[in-house]
Amino acid sequence: MLAKTVETVPEGENLSYEPKWDGWRALAFRHHNGVYLQSRAGRDLGTYFPDVVEAVRRAVAPGTVLDGELVVWEGDRTDFAQLQRRVTAGTRREALVNRHPAHYVVFDLLSAPPGRPLLDEPLAQRRALLAALIADAPAQLTLSPQTTDVGQAREWLRTWTAAGIEGLMIKQLDGRYQPDRRGWRKYRAYHTTEAIVGGVNPTIADPQVLLLGRLDDSGRLRYTGRTHTLRPDQRAELAGLLTPHPTTPEHPWPQPLPASWTGQLERPQPLPYVPVVPTVAAEIDVDTAYEHHRWRHLVRYRRPRLDLAVTDVPPLDGRS
Repeated sequence: MLAKTVETVPEGENLSYEPKWDGWRALAFRHHNGVYLQSRAGRDLGTYFPDVVEAVRRAVAPGTVLDGELVVWEGDRTDFAQLQRRVTAGTRREALVNRHPAHYVVFDLLSAPPGRPLLDEPLAQRRALLAALIADAPAQLTLSPQTTDVGQAREWLRTWTAAGIEGLMIKQLDGRYQPDRRGWRKYRAYHTTEAIVGGVNPTIADPQVLLLGRLDDSGRLRYTGRTHTLRPDQRAELAGLLTPHPTTPEHPWPQPLPASWTGQLERPQPLPYVPVVPTVAAEIDVDTAYEHHRWRHLVRYRRPRLDLAVTDVPPLDGRS
């Protein structure tokens, strides 16, 4: 089941609120001969998460189907990069599993032992059965918090985003589980900050996407992320503010940007761009997915900040 994005936290009767985890969505099918861990795209994740497979195998009986999020904790916050490393670790995966164990935060039960389908049951009933089913599960198998108090949910947004929570999931307590339907709602937590425009796509005359950066301790501009597609009025305003970067001295970023820089997971490709002189600060809205000095998701452009010098923009190691 999927979710559609909302711009405000909805209120009303019969609604429940859960944290939106920064991880990989996965279904866990407990069969008689083991566990099949499936990504949202249908990929088999069991090879990459043997610790979670074993936790599910030990915790629940055959016929169980769970829905949840795979996360890895690094200190007191989730670390999305550690999930990605599971895929590329190769022979180092066992050491990585031991050093950074994954957790499966479960929020729904689609089938109960010995194979009773629950898709048509209301969420409240599925949740009650799920809580009882994994009450004695190992720590790697965790029940996601849920509340019907919107005040409590807003408190999560204030206090839990520092731990990597991206926002809220909003669900109907009487709702059935509808595969591939956007019957849930999601609210993503954003805050406003600034970055420096270092490049554009496709042209300076029509800057549809901005490539952003911040200055490191040595004063070098480091790439930090890119924006959603800009509106026509935003493009027209920026076109008169941006200046092409001269060939010398060289721009601090490679041409094209490496695929690993831009956070592409599916079919990664290098990203050609037009370098600009990094003198324009931009006000942007960003979410909590900030790791290794980059925003993993596309950011929202708000306006140019002509009142700011680039040295007034938060430095590379700052989030605000």
